[in-house]
Amino acid sequence: MANKTLFSQTQLLSDLSDGQEADFFAQLTLKEEMKTRDGKPYFRVGFRDARREVAFPLWNDTPWFAECRDKWEVGGFFKLRAMYRQTQYGPQLDIRKIRPAVDEDRKDGFDPGAFQPSSRFDPEEMFGKLRSRASDHIQPPLLNLVLHILDKYKTPLLTLPAATRMHHAFRSGWLEHVLSVTETCVMLAEKYDALYPDLKPRLNKGLVVAGGILHDIGKLRELAEAPAGTEYTPAGYLVGHVLQGRDIVREAAAEVPLDDDTLLRLEHIVVAHQRLPEWGAPKPPMTPEALLVHYADDIDAKFQTFSQILAEDTSSGAVTSKQNALAQRVFKGALPPGKPK
Repeated sequence: MANKTLFSQTQLLSDLSDGQEADFFAQLTLKEEMKTRDGKPYFRVGFRDARREVAFPLWNDTPWFAECRDKWEVGGFFKLRAMYRQTQYGPQLDIRKIRPAVDEDRKDGFDPGAFQPSSRFDPEEMFGKLRSRASDHIQPPLLNLVLHILDKYKTPLLTLPAATRMHHAFRSGWLEHVLSVTETCVMLAEKYDALYPDLKPRLNKGLVVAGGILHDIGKLRELAEAPAGTEYTPAGYLVGHVLQGRDIVREAAAEVPLDDDTLLRLEHIVVAHQRLPEWGAPKPPMTPEALLVHYADDIDAKFQTFSQILAEDTSSGAVTSKQNALAQRVFKGALPPGKPK
């Protein structure tokens, strides 16, 4: 075990730039035992603070391999001295020293509650806005069903992430994402209803908004809190949030009755919002309302992912690395004058 004497001034993992070595606190989020092609064991480990996560291999010839195997626990907090590097395989850490964080580290800025990334916005305010959007744009009895679901599950919805690793994968991320999707649904519904007043049947604007609010409600049963953040439940692995979202809607409709046609159309929005089978959708959008909800959902997820990629990338040059959730480069802007192209 390395001794406890590290750099006197700790920094944040999320503030480190390529090639920088520093002391920092981090939470272990990943520990997977794996083997190379020739059968040699290694671990894939991940460390994070509230704004950055770095996953990388820990080879069996490093001094930390046995310690990782025997003592490191996912969810544990550590003080590290390490160099942060951007590589062709994504960001990595070259660990120089590491030990478990202790209470004495609080005087140096260690705070166990500071490692969970969370929404920039107040969850109670977001929940209130979501309820208001429903009341402003949905008519009973559909409104009654939507509010029944929101109020029944308010407590978990206040903190629920939208995902484990992709878009809005942080505390209260579900609310941030769903509120944004719902507001886009309001705009799209009003725009296309005005453009196509003779559509038969006419666009149901309230159904679009209800679908925006409930499209990801199945995440309640797909995701669960874990020591290092969020993980899939058994039902999440085996069924997924799409079908479980439909189940929640059906269960609510048994308590708050809805006519069969509206219920069917609402269920379709939920099961079709991912659009593609490889994304988990059993059916593509087959109604105008489902089409609008799908694209409102997709653009919000993609835009937040773009934002995260740009915020986390520390590579040099005008574009980001391809080692990100979208597996593509993102343009960061023109190079300053005098910089090599």
